[in-house]
Amino acid sequence: MKTPTRPRTLLRALTALGLAAALASAFAHGDVTPQAVDTSTLPPLGAKWLDANPYSSGPAHKEALRIGTSAYNQNCARCHGLEAISGGISPDLRKFDADCTGLADPAKKAACYKEMDDYYLATVRRGRVRDGRVYMPPFEGTMNQEAIWAIKTYLETRREK
Repeated sequence: MKTPTRPRTLLRALTALGLAAALASAFAHGDVTPQAVDTSTLPPLGAKWLDANPYSSGPAHKEALRIGTSAYNQNCARCHGLEAISGGISPDLRKFDADCTGLADPAKKAACYKEMDDYYLATVRRGRVRDGRVYMPPFEGTMNQEAIWAIKTYLETRREK
């Protein structure tokens, strides 16, 4: 007895549609390979990693902000959201150091920001892995510290007030 071709064709079409949906879901964030950042217009910071953002103020701030904005959009926005406003997949980076902004004591505020800089630097350099799954790729080796601190400069302008 010959099997009707219509159910087989429908099954093939549904299978193809299912595979297409699975692939689209797998690539929904696009290319998450860290992208290099041109920091040639920033003053070099040297081989030793600094403890705090050297671009938070001073003569290189404006250029670091320009580079950091572009670098954020190339490397961070696909997960953390445009303008650092998360869509819920990853942490909202506007709130990254929110615990520090409300502190009245200048010494406590400075210590809090120092702690947040340490956490930021460790996270961006080494990435985040939980249960063997990469939640954030490591950027050390792809980005130099000038690029990483330039992105932090951009994020500082995005803080929720």
